[in-house]
Order: sequence, then C-alpha cells, then structure tokens
Amino acid sequence: MDLKLFVSDTCGFCRRVKQYIDEVGRTDVEYVNISHSQEAADELVRVGGKMQVPCLFIDGNPMYESLDIIQWLKDNPQN
Repeated sequence: MDLKLFVSDTCGFCRRVKQYIDEVGRTDVEYVNISHSQEAADELVRVGGKMQVPCLFIDGNPMYESLDIIQWLKDNPQN
C-alpha cells in the first residue's frame, strides 16, 4: 500500500497526525511537505483537488481531516 502524507510546517493538525505516526512507530508513510516544494503543493491540488493539509493519499486516493486520517491508520496497522 502506498501512503503519502501531505503536510505543511505551520499546520497544527498535521503535527497531530505526525505525532500519532511517531508514537506508534509507523515507517510506511512518506511525508511530503508542501512548505518546501511548490511541486508537492501542485501535486496535492492536481490529485486531491484542493490545497488542504493534512492529506493522506492511500494508493493515490486522498483522505482529509486529521482525526479521520488517524482513525484510518489505527484501523489499518502497518504489516
């Protein structure tokens, strides 16, 4: 499963998701920071349809809202 988490430096909701990932020790989530790359920001809008973070792409399908992302990660633990 391909997991890409789009975040920004100033987003508290992004920090919430990243903190959860760190706490459970997941290593299968790739971070993409839109604060550091215009290309990443463009990809977020092109694929997801809007400039909103955090956004977890699950095999290319976007999921928004930090609590929804955390719940999905809990329901789908790393193998």
